[in-house]
Amino acid sequence: MNEEDTDDRSRRAQLAESLARVRERVDRACANVGRSPDEVALSAVTKTFPASDAALLADLGVTDLAENREQEARPKVAEFQRLRPGVRVRWHMVGQLQRNKARSVARWADVVESVDSGRLVEALRRAVGNALEAGERSAPLDVLLQVNLDQRTDRGGCSPGKVPELAEMMARMCEIQLCGVMAVAPLGEDPDVAFATLSGISERLRRDFPEAREVSAGMSGDLESAIAHGSTRVRVGTSLLGGRPLVSR
Repeated sequence: MNEEDTDDRSRRAQLAESLARVRERVDRACANVGRSPDEVALSAVTKTFPASDAALLADLGVTDLAENREQEARPKVAEFQRLRPGVRVRWHMVGQLQRNKARSVARWADVVESVDSGRLVEALRRAVGNALEAGERSAPLDVLLQVNLDQRTDRGGCSPGKVPELAEMMARMCEIQLCGVMAVAPLGEDPDVAFATLSGISERLRRDFPEAREVSAGMSGDLESAIAHGSTRVRVGTSLLGGRPLVSR
């Protein structure tokens, strides 16, 4: 066995152990509030980590992988496909997205969780339509509305009051499908308050758009709180993959 194979086996064992711990946390959090673990999906946030880690996570049964930066994600998705040809995972874009990146994202993303403006909605609609016509994708794009819960513009997200307007806009489109809401808990504040607010926003959205059932909330440090308030998807990076390596920008 060469050194590369040894490193691969070691990394796989690390990821398997971390994945088991994360799933135990999800199971325990669900048990504490009387929910089934089947109600909570897991997205592995692979930003700054190599495609080889994404491939190993897929081997371990992780079917949803998330990225924050389009310019990092695009080559990583291509490399993943080379490493695991024929293996189907769903790629999520969870970072802030500029409109000029919509065309690229439409070629590789299955889900965009960071939609927060009408202009971005329109850019994605056009990009997905073009990608469908060109045979670069075979299905509409699933999207989540990112809600800003602390009014810090540097973190992205629309105000809670904008959610109905953006939902109505998307309801008239066939290229994109509204699936729910996403949010990040404000730094330094009680996540229970933030996730309770998001739960209320989601409940009101579902009254008019029953298909918008997903609530993407909770990360490594606060997934228990998010699950207690109805999260249907947690986005976990550090607890799965370890501390993030320094990368040049």
